[in-house]
Amino acid sequence: MTPRKKRIALIAGGLVTLSLATALVANALNSSIAFFYTPTQVAADDAPRNKAFRIGGMVKEGSIRREGDGLTVQFIVTDTAREVPVAYKGILPDLFKEGKGAVVQGRIGDDGRFVATEVLAKHDENYMPPEAQHALDEAQKTSPQTR
Repeated sequence: MTPRKKRIALIAGGLVTLSLATALVANALNSSIAFFYTPTQVAADDAPRNKAFRIGGMVKEGSIRREGDGLTVQFIVTDTAREVPVAYKGILPDLFKEGKGAVVQGRIGDDGRFVATEVLAKHDENYMPPEAQHALDEAQKTSPQTR
């Protein structure tokens, strides 16, 4: 093999290796991304059925129900226009309360209930994720209760 052909083979091998590494990194990033949806979008079936995603909104007053095991909790997340029932098994954040903002990550179950794997509560009275705040503002504009 001439030096020129060796160089071309080396470059081609390097490009194949780089392409493979890029494909593996892109696949890993794609599988760990959780998109954000509002309860209105989930009710309209805009959210994926077989993939993890996040729902943000307010925890509906009077909706928190704890099971006897102390870890299983059911509650409702709302954007004031639509509601999504959520089931979660685990320890809730200290700031998780009714009437406060929350973001939950998980999947839609076969029964239509959102099965959460992670619950995040807003950390002070002024902060809310921008997507959740925008969703609440839009829902209040279109809600028949505010007209």
